[in-house]
Amino acid sequence: MESCSKPIGKKLKGEWKAKNESTTLNITDKQFAMDSDITMAEDYFVKGDTIFTSFEGNQPYSKFIVQQLDEHNLTLLSPDSIVMEFTR
Repeated sequence: MESCSKPIGKKLKGEWKAKNESTTLNITDKQFAMDSDITMAEDYFVKGDTIFTSFEGNQPYSKFIVQQLDEHNLTLLSPDSIVMEFTR
């Protein structure tokens, strides 16, 4: 498992597919969209190993903790404490 203390923003960008589901995650420079629904995309920023998302700037932010990130794998801990594993 790679340490997430390094800047992770650039590695996050792209389309990710869930390992056990049909869910997709699309992360651009400024938007975070589950199931590729770009119309419901949320704005996001990264601080440390945490992704903070918000729909149209509304608060409170949703927090996704990056547990693993490399070129091909992404593991997030969702705000509901569910581990979500993605690949590209």
